[in-house]
Amino acid sequence: MVLDIQDFITERGGDPKKIRESQRRRHAPESVVDDIIAMWEDHRKTNYAATQISAQINATQKELGAKKKAKQDATEEMKKKVDLEKEKKVLEDSAKEKDAMLQKKLKTVGNYVHDSVPVSDNEDNNALIRKWAPEGFKVEKRDCLSHHEVLTRINGYDPGRGVKVAGHRGYCLIDDGLLLNMALVNYGLHFLRQKKYKLCQPPYFMLREPMAKTAQLEQFDEELYKVTDDGTAATDKYLIATSEQPISAMHADEWLQDKDLPIKYGGYSTNFRKEAGSHGKDAWGTYRVHQFEKIEQFIFTKPEKSWEAFDYMVANSEEFYKSLGLPYQIVAIVSGALNNAAAKKYDLEAWFPYQGEYKELVSCSNCLDYQSRALNIRYGPKTQLETRKNYVHALNSTLTATERTLCCVLENYQTEDGVRVPEVLRPYMPGNPEFIPFMKDLPKDSTSLQGGDDSKGKKGKVEAAMGQVTEKIAQLKS
Repeated sequence: MVLDIQDFITERGGDPKKIRESQRRRHAPESVVDDIIAMWEDHRKTNYAATQISAQINATQKELGAKKKAKQDATEEMKKKVDLEKEKKVLEDSAKEKDAMLQKKLKTVGNYVHDSVPVSDNEDNNALIRKWAPEGFKVEKRDCLSHHEVLTRINGYDPGRGVKVAGHRGYCLIDDGLLLNMALVNYGLHFLRQKKYKLCQPPYFMLREPMAKTAQLEQFDEELYKVTDDGTAATDKYLIATSEQPISAMHADEWLQDKDLPIKYGGYSTNFRKEAGSHGKDAWGTYRVHQFEKIEQFIFTKPEKSWEAFDYMVANSEEFYKSLGLPYQIVAIVSGALNNAAAKKYDLEAWFPYQGEYKELVSCSNCLDYQSRALNIRYGPKTQLETRKNYVHALNSTLTATERTLCCVLENYQTEDGVRVPEVLRPYMPGNPEFIPFMKDLPKDSTSLQGGDDSKGKKGKVEAAMGQVTEKIAQLKS
């Protein structure tokens, strides 16, 4: 994933000041721009020197041919040619090495930050775009159960045996927990199918080369699981962290025209993440886990249509969560928190009443041509006078990471006796259930019982609060 090298070179129509400003907004080193310009110039000079040697070799070859034709001694010319070829090989190897270093350096520079992105390196300064809640629903912290406790009480998961099998953050979804999760999967796929997305279940692992073109370098250490290592980098494989990765690479080295675009994929995959940078964060339940299902929106579009596509994808996600009746807010992520590929990113954060906060369920990013350049996904007619290559724009957005969405559904739809099933999910569960009753008591050391109450005795504030939640949701669905 890279910017066009020509963007750095003034005499090639580039604007290095624009890149420096983007780096400043990202709170990233601006000096890297000058480093890249210097490396490009050094590579260019070395390449030019190799070209000049080629001219000398050609001239020497002519002298050699003339002497041989005249049956004269050509020993000196033969030696000169051999020496020149050795010198050329050294220069070509040096140019190749310098180009590799240049390309590696280029990957450290992020995409152009859009002018509308709030400039800060503190996510507390994310800009609120809008909020939504069901009519009459009061968004407030409640004395209720946390999502993992609700999942426990409906006997919907077994974290203990999951950890026994898979280690930290392992879990087993069982019975109604599994059925609710699969209902979110199937509803999400149906939702995108109705919007004319092409549904796609891509490979769950990728070769190193295409993964390196669509994932940032730090992801290899912090996020990705390596599943094969036979000593040959070309055959190394990595488990995917999102279907965005394989879907973005599906059209690598293709040349798309207006008639081909937009291409709208609804990706479904099980995803695998190390979460190496999240130790101790969101350790409850299935909100932040190493393995999860996700429905993803991914669009390839014409460059002039990409911001329209961005708004479209955000609107789709909002419609999805409105249909679930989950209060949410849309926030614009600050420049310093953008990953390198994103020019702009919106998050949809839904309300979790036990924790009394909005938490991320959706991220939507416009990557412009940053990904597609690395993957060589060209755009537009082929012309003889072309001075710059054109690439499609690529955008990605979560629709639902289902285990995470499940957490939000459980907290918002709980009652004192169980969980109301959101109306839109009922057709995707056996028996079209409206309600899932509690089947188990909480352990005495459970999160919401730290004050010493037991799960049956928590009938004061909890029942009052849950009664209000149930009443508001019932009003919404009636």
